[in-house]
Amino acid sequence: MSYVSPPDFVTKMVDAGQSKALMATRDTVIRAFMGGAILGLAAAFAVTITVQTGNALVGALLFPVGFALIYLLGYDLLTGVFTLVPLALIDKRAGVTWRSMLRNWGLVFVGNFAGALVVALMMSIVVTYGFSVAPDAVGERLGEIGEARTLGYAEHGAAGWLTVFVRGMLCNWMVSTGVVAAMLSTSVPGKIMAMWMPIIVFFYMGFEHSVVNMFLFPTGLMLGGDFTLSDYLVWNEIPTILGNLVGGLVFVGFMLYTTHGRTRPQRIPREAPVRDKAPVA
Repeated sequence: MSYVSPPDFVTKMVDAGQSKALMATRDTVIRAFMGGAILGLAAAFAVTITVQTGNALVGALLFPVGFALIYLLGYDLLTGVFTLVPLALIDKRAGVTWRSMLRNWGLVFVGNFAGALVVALMMSIVVTYGFSVAPDAVGERLGEIGEARTLGYAEHGAAGWLTVFVRGMLCNWMVSTGVVAAMLSTSVPGKIMAMWMPIIVFFYMGFEHSVVNMFLFPTGLMLGGDFTLSDYLVWNEIPTILGNLVGGLVFVGFMLYTTHGRTRPQRIPREAPVRDKAPVA
């Protein structure tokens, strides 16, 4: 059967975390770069669909194609390693230390940002014919997203920062649920179907994903969005990263590991067989 039971796929989660923590620098950066690039293309795809159809739900329904490709090709996102790598540390896997975990997070961040930035530059060229004309409708929408999700939060001060943080938590609760749900099946269709559902929730609800934002906001800046780099970092990327970390680790990784990884099935003693009594003479 293609279904994998929760105790078994939690073991796979820990195995994946250990593998990522001990991965060579070259492979970690390459996989993170490609993960950030593909997710940037998926975000551009979803925004294009939303602009052309006028229906955000259609964009949300098709956006998970990027996550499916990233998972199936074995690439990495910061949101995923936030959830998986700490489990290997908690499980005391050989070679996994605080240093190796933080190293992995740092390398994946750099790789994701570089990949998303390259796609941001490419898409900016596409929607402006090499910066020779004003942005088209898709480019205008990308600039609007950057303004609304930086200055819009800044208007509310600390409450706005808290809102970004909570949206980041909710985002990676759903995204990491999609990542681990893909481990529930050994078939490609099963993996894609399990992953697709929670990803739709995160995107349509407008939750904050740190790697998606690595594409959206630099694109907005290149296309003349009315916000600054510091606005992006302070009022979006930093609280989003922190929220992604808490949401993925606490609500997905730690919960699954605690109930399925550390809890062993209790043996239920069988009742002693009842022997037939000899008939009384």
